[in-house]
Amino acid sequence: MQRPVCSSFNSYSIFKTADHFKMPSTIRSYVLPDLHALCAWKSGFNPHHAEAKAASQKWVLGFKAFSGKKLEFFNQGGSELLCSYVYWYAGLEQLRTACDFVNLLFTIDEISDEQNGEDAVKTGEIVLNTLLDEAYNDGSMLCRMTKDFRARFFPHTGPATLRRFLKHTEAYVHGFGREAELREAGVVLDVESYNVLRRENSAVRYCFGLFGFLLGLDLPDEIFEHPIMMEMHLAAVDMVTWSNDLYSYNMEQAMGHLTNNVLTVLMKEKNTDLQGAANLVGEHFKNLSDKFEALRLALPSFGEEMDYVVSKYIMAMQSWVSGNLDWSFATLRYFGADHMKVKETLVVQLYPTRK
Repeated sequence: MQRPVCSSFNSYSIFKTADHFKMPSTIRSYVLPDLHALCAWKSGFNPHHAEAKAASQKWVLGFKAFSGKKLEFFNQGGSELLCSYVYWYAGLEQLRTACDFVNLLFTIDEISDEQNGEDAVKTGEIVLNTLLDEAYNDGSMLCRMTKDFRARFFPHTGPATLRRFLKHTEAYVHGFGREAELREAGVVLDVESYNVLRRENSAVRYCFGLFGFLLGLDLPDEIFEHPIMMEMHLAAVDMVTWSNDLYSYNMEQAMGHLTNNVLTVLMKEKNTDLQGAANLVGEHFKNLSDKFEALRLALPSFGEEMDYVVSKYIMAMQSWVSGNLDWSFATLRYFGADHMKVKETLVVQLYPTRK
């Protein structure tokens, strides 16, 4: 069995990007590992996409959250397209609610990206307080958006799913607050510490928290928290976060946002270049995929009724991983107008750094 790439990453040091990390000026392109070839799972595409997209975009634009370049970026980001790939099995109303949720996350991300750690946490706490307390109202646009989502999501969500969702909300808020602090300080974490933070600040675990609502099934905590089930959950989350970092790196380096990306972390910790870091992502993705399948075969039976629920949750995790890969090349978000060319060649030409 091939040794996992990250098994030797056991330090907890941090690095200052300004002092210890610099992109070699001679590197102008890199080749992506073919993650599609390493992923045995296939995604679908939700037939309700057009209707759900129209409704959700109208909803977001009604709050006038974006203008100028941010509005242009929102229109190109393809949040609804992502939902239709990763939640291909959802009904129309469920998909619409998922689109609203991901658009809410996009709004939070755009606001917090320009904030320091303290202010980013305050932004997140508006969402958390609104979800926890129906009577909470600070009058902000973000509060109004969250209230709308809450009204559609809460009545149709089982108690175990809802409890976990609220826990994920809190973890997400603290995660992106910590990300803002590290960005402000120019700090790069070691791989193990980065993995823990990235699972939360990426909102991937948060998005996985919609599964019960979308499936109409409420997985009990004792099964969700079963050691094998939890390892599968984290493996799938890491497959998404590492692939997202791989695909978003070019865009982020052009903006000077180097700290919150696993390629930066790997380049520093493994003393490798950009291509070497990209190759390590491919190796780790394959190891995680193999691990997930081995764990799936090792799952015990929880009884006929619960085994059915578990099988649907597993399908939902696999769909998120494979659907995210498909979306990454269908959207303009990561590779712009060259997205289909990059999908075919896997070669990424580095954007110049924005002044």
